[in-house]
Amino acid sequence: MRLGFFTMPMHPPGRNVTETLKEDRAAILLADRLGYREAFIGEHTTDRCETIASCLAFIASLASETTQIKLGSGTVNLPNNHPAQVAATVAMVDHLLEGRFLFGIGPGGLRSDMEMLGNLDADRNAMFVEAIDHIIALWTVDAPYQRKGKYWNLTTERTLLPEAGQGVMLKPYQQPHPPIVVTAVVPHSKGLAAASARGWQAITANFLQPVWAATHWPQVEQGCAAVGRRADRDHWRICKSVFVADDDASARRYARDPDGPYGFYYWNLLTKRKSSGGSVDIFKRDLSMPDAAVTVEYLLDTLVICGSVEHVVEQILAFRESVGDFGTLLYAGHDWADVALAQRSMTLMAEQVMPRVNAAIG
Repeated sequence: MRLGFFTMPMHPPGRNVTETLKEDRAAILLADRLGYREAFIGEHTTDRCETIASCLAFIASLASETTQIKLGSGTVNLPNNHPAQVAATVAMVDHLLEGRFLFGIGPGGLRSDMEMLGNLDADRNAMFVEAIDHIIALWTVDAPYQRKGKYWNLTTERTLLPEAGQGVMLKPYQQPHPPIVVTAVVPHSKGLAAASARGWQAITANFLQPVWAATHWPQVEQGCAAVGRRADRDHWRICKSVFVADDDASARRYARDPDGPYGFYYWNLLTKRKSSGGSVDIFKRDLSMPDAAVTVEYLLDTLVICGSVEHVVEQILAFRESVGDFGTLLYAGHDWADVALAQRSMTLMAEQVMPRVNAAIG
């Protein structure tokens, strides 16, 4: 099992944005030094708590300061962007990283972004599919391009000057394009079947209960079987909120406190889910639970792995037993309310937890 990192990120709205951006960069740089294999970074346009407005710009700022870690968009929300702009920027970032880039894509999940960018009531899944089809075409065919769609038409036919480079799109460093990764946030995700049929890889979100996380792999298998491809569990990534400390009591105080950084994270997710009228069933272990029982304390108790090295290893192995084998555990980034403890957790995770996990699973 490999170790990676995934951050949305999520900071209390009163924190200084300059400082939180420095903190988010420091987390990736620390992950690189510790040997985390990859890191995915999210983006949102209209959220004071999630202050990375462009994951691609953020990743570009890390290109020359990282040496081994692969950096991924987590995700580029395609309906919110013009496909040609995404294609060009991703290609550039892939060159800056010399192939250490993973292209995470999605339809977007923040309703205020949808409203601001004019697609709150649109069929964003249809926009998502059209956008990625456009992007892949721009990377794999030559100018002048002649792409017509319901939402975007793409061409440089009238202005093409190939000898001067005008009207010609940049192609990525990785050919034909970087690996494409999608994040699944609902049980029995039909989108995973469609994505897997196209050869894309899956991330299971950290706010799904294990019983629902386990429903993702059958969808991957179904999609691969539809095109005669063998499904490889090594390509399945699962994100989890984890906190490791030198002793269990310290870990619980930090990661199970409703007023702490992990508590704020799950309070924020739960509040947004409820305000949109969405179901909180994804947070339930048992669908017979009343909605009122889905509290922040319940989420911290059931979704956060925390404790000493020994107990975190036990919990990860138990989680793997419940969902099946997977290739990469993505450590979810949370606000560094206590910098020393947060960095210590990432360090213990890389240097002590994962070696013991891998020794146990052989």
